[in-house]
Amino acid sequence: MLRDPRRIAVAFAAIGAFLHLYAPQAVLPMMANEFGVGAADASLIITAGTLAVAATAPFAGAMSDVLGRKRIIVIAMALLLIPTTMAALAPTLQQLIFWRFVHGLLLPPIFAVTIAYIGDEWPPGESNGVFGIYASASAIGGFLGRFITGMLMESAGWRGGFLVLAGCTAVCLAMVFFLLPQERQFVRASNFAASGRQMLAHLRNPRLLATYAVGFGVLFNFIATFTYLSFHLAAPPFNRSPGFLGAIFVVYLLGSVAALWLGRAINWLGRRTFVLCVLGVWACGLLITLLPSVIAIVAGLAICSTCGILTQASSTSFVAITAKSGTSAAVGLYVTSFYVGGTFGGYLPALAYEAAGWPASLSLILGMIAVQAAIVVAAWKN
Repeated sequence: MLRDPRRIAVAFAAIGAFLHLYAPQAVLPMMANEFGVGAADASLIITAGTLAVAATAPFAGAMSDVLGRKRIIVIAMALLLIPTTMAALAPTLQQLIFWRFVHGLLLPPIFAVTIAYIGDEWPPGESNGVFGIYASASAIGGFLGRFITGMLMESAGWRGGFLVLAGCTAVCLAMVFFLLPQERQFVRASNFAASGRQMLAHLRNPRLLATYAVGFGVLFNFIATFTYLSFHLAAPPFNRSPGFLGAIFVVYLLGSVAALWLGRAINWLGRRTFVLCVLGVWACGLLITLLPSVIAIVAGLAICSTCGILTQASSTSFVAITAKSGTSAAVGLYVTSFYVGGTFGGYLPALAYEAAGWPASLSLILGMIAVQAAIVVAAWKN
């Protein structure tokens, strides 16, 4: 990896994109207490960002199909410094939600376009490995965002943690600007209308539609699991601290390591068989979290995070490889479906949690995994 600056740049783009998006999860119970709201209202701090991502991802993809890849990525990362800083300074819940929404608007031009860049610039035999690096770095970014805010909660508050993450974003921007070369294999769409036609063509592709549905379920499961297990662990009888809630996201690093072998695993088992196995293990990991033991819950989270990262990496690489033209638009549609799933995963399980606690939220997640498995069996081919 170190011999290819492009791969390093891809990793920093992924880290920079995911540092902030889920950072509130580790401290969401404390943020809810500060603003005097319940779990459902506090979940808007996260879902505002995911909803914004879902709304803009296809248009970011279409824009990059016309304007190019690196230019869009760098501009978006530079603009990202504004909402990441303003969110830390927001005095009210409404203003915080607003800046989180603005933050979400700027993310698709980073990660959706980076995925398209990989699909364009590496041959199919190598791209699965690069997608593994991207997925691994995304997991590291997601972990760092939660870990830093959780660890700094007692000494600097969540606002101080957010400001530290803004500084980390600036570092990622510099690395991408200097290390990511201008795209060479990119085939520019003639205009936005042509890119729009390519997008409509993707919506008529059954295999892509099935993959978009799988992506919907991935983030639904992720957001629901980590958000409401945080509430579960913060409540009696566990009563865990913000620092502990931030530290448990170290389990993300297991998934980031596993993703580096994604290409080999898919080549060995075939994509459909591999993902079905991963979904089965994911369901088992969720059931472990029902045990009344912090150690068991953390072990279950480790399994869930690893399976989610592997499923996500498999799906995004499949989209980039399947789309023969308008790759960025195809990835943008996937990202939209993915974050619509995250929006529902942030809110619907909140209602279940408030009604009957973590077991009720878990039942929704298991149902989603069953739907994903059925889609993979019906629509994917090895």
